This record gives sequence, C-alpha cells and structure tokens, in this order.
Amino acid sequence: MTAASLLIYPDPGLRRVAEPVLHVDEALRAAARDLEAVMLAVSALGLTLPHIGRPQRLVLLRMEPGEPVTAYVNPEIVWASPERGPQTEGSVSMPGVMEVVDRAVRVRVRYRDLDGTEREEEAEGFRAACLQHEIDQLDGLFWIERLSRLRRERAIKRFAKLRRAGA
Repeated sequence: MTAASLLIYPDPGLRRVAEPVLHVDEALRAAARDLEAVMLAVSALGLTLPHIGRPQRLVLLRMEPGEPVTAYVNPEIVWASPERGPQTEGSVSMPGVMEVVDRAVRVRVRYRDLDGTEREEEAEGFRAACLQHEIDQLDGLFWIERLSRLRRERAIKRFAKLRRAGA
C-alpha cells in the first residue's frame, strides 16, 4: 500500500466506528503490514486501519524512528488517570494542522498482539495521548472533535486554506 491509500479529512470513513477484529490471523497480519507501509510512507507515529478505509480495530504505534512498531488489536482503555494534561496533536489525514488537546496523563490499555496474545500496557505522557488519539479514531471520533467548537472551526478553515494552496 502507498500513501495514496490514506483517507484525508473530511472523508466520512474517518468518522466510521471500526468493527472489532474477530480473528487474529494471517489476513489481519497482512492488513497490519499494509498499514505499516502507509504509516512509514507518511512518517506517522500512529495509524489505524480506518485511516486506510478498513473499518477494523487495529492500531499501529511507533514513537521514534528505528523503534519497533507495536500493534494493538481491539485496544480499549481500561483505566485513565484523573490527571489531565495538554498534548499537541495532529493527523496525517489532516496534514499541516496541529492543536493542543487535553488528555488523561496516564492510561492502561488492554489489547491483543498480532499473535492473539492478550496484553496490557500502561503509558504516560505523549505515548498515552497517542494511544487515546488512535483509539478515538477507532471509535469514529476524529481528533478535532476534542477541540472547542471555535478551535475546531479554525482548524478546519486552516486545513481548507492549506489544501487550496496545494500544501
């Protein structure tokens, strides 16, 4: 797959709720390889299958270049700290637009890996924000929906201006 496979805002596929993965099998692993190819092509930290038009609950995350990619099948946040903090976020599906989003500072996520093994991960700071951002995407909640109406409208206008300018 290529970067051309990536859905761009306001594609309705970005607001579709992803279906649970029923079987961790070779077809899912192939989909993960496709998703990873797109993720690397667009230099994303994280990406979901819905980003490439496949409404299944799979997230890939890689926080640093050279770090291995972590796959999260059917991830769910099972605990979030009451403490919240600001994180600057954006999306490769809305390139050029960044805004500060308030998120839980720490989370615990339950998921399966690509072998089907159930796992839990605790994350904090930016990694926690990335997990929340991608799980929101699986739930059909594009990241700008976490902004106030005014900030969301400004972000959409900024993106439209960038697209008109060919950026």
